Amino acid sequence: MAGGWTRDGAVQDQIDDTVKDAVLAARARLAAGEGEGETHCVVCGEEIPERRRRVMPGARTCVDCQSSRDRRTAAAGINRRGSKDSQLK
Repeated sequence: MAGGWTRDGAVQDQIDDTVKDAVLAARARLAAGEGEGETHCVVCGEEIPERRRRVMPGARTCVDCQSSRDRRTAAAGINRRGSKDSQLK
């Protein structure tokens, strides 16, 4: 059920688009991280554990720094809602 100026299913379309964008962004980060990773975090300088380097071959950050980076990225989010004025045009 949609409301206002939207059609039925628009909310699910918005959710699907957000998930698709997140997956594409994650794939892009993985592709960029291929190859030789770092032995020490590029953010804080702490050693990246061997286990993380085996699981994530292109790892450049420690778990703590990557977690805080992910939280900041998620907090920024994507606002797909347009104003009602833009929907009337």
